[in-house]
Amino acid sequence: MAVTIDAPPEQVWPWLVQLGGDRGGWYSWDHLDNAGRPSARRVHPEWQDIALGDHVKYWTRRGPVDAWEVAALEPNRFLGLRGLSDLRGRSLDPTLPRPSAYTEGLWGFLLNELPGGRTRLVIGGYQTFRPRWLERVVSHWLFPPVVWIMQARMLAVLARNVERAAR
Repeated sequence: MAVTIDAPPEQVWPWLVQLGGDRGGWYSWDHLDNAGRPSARRVHPEWQDIALGDHVKYWTRRGPVDAWEVAALEPNRFLGLRGLSDLRGRSLDPTLPRPSAYTEGLWGFLLNELPGGRTRLVIGGYQTFRPRWLERVVSHWLFPPVVWIMQARMLAVLARNVERAAR
């Protein structure tokens, strides 16, 4: 999925860096993916430091939990997040063998600079589940419409916020 934003990559990047349930939110349907907490409507300087190995949190009924690890980072160009957890949402150590039931995924955010000071933000990734029967159900029937709805909203909100701030 992608969106063209009327601002250069260096104005889009700060919004991506502050992703997370304990930070700027997910810029989507907050009552569904951010425990009702509103996503940021401005860039927050206190949320601009991010490094490889840092964790991006997701909000649950128990509070924020580590959901994604920063796996790739190229400022103003690419943010890559990696998730690995059991089916209860507890993070797993990627250096240990996988249990019989888990989910693993990658989520990438690519910023392509366009002429005229614009940016093409491209989001992609993959998610896998074990056991395989669960993957067939979730990956083929549940995830495609849910991810489409949530990411479409995320892209629209990000574009609106970045463009408003750029004016």
